[in-house]
Amino acid sequence: MTMSEPADTRSDARRRGLAKMAEVYGWEFKDGPGDHFAVTADHLFGDIWSRPELSVRDRRLLLLGALTAQGLFDVAEIQVGAALRNDELSPAQLRDVALFLGYYVGWPSGTRLDTVVGAVLAQHGADGKR
Repeated sequence: MTMSEPADTRSDARRRGLAKMAEVYGWEFKDGPGDHFAVTADHLFGDIWSRPELSVRDRRLLLLGALTAQGLFDVAEIQVGAALRNDELSPAQLRDVALFLGYYVGWPSGTRLDTVVGAVLAQHGADGKR
């Protein structure tokens, strides 16, 4: 979205993006200031996360792999919690994701993700729900 587009087009993209962000993370998002938030909401979530070819769960699995490969465990923690809240992945499936990724992105990274999964599970209770 650019400032040269009609305001109603920009606001429609923002509504779609905020709705998708809420779906992906399991909490309501308010509009934010600045170009970075605009591109995140309008394009990343309104367009990319909303494409029909992959489910939110598919995208979450891909994102967990990318974050683990890059060592971005603080962001992976957010994704693990959202996957639990949205019933996309069970505690056992999240543990298996960490084990699987250990073979492809390195054992230390897979182990670190498993530690993150364990911490998030503990925060959400024994069954992973909260």
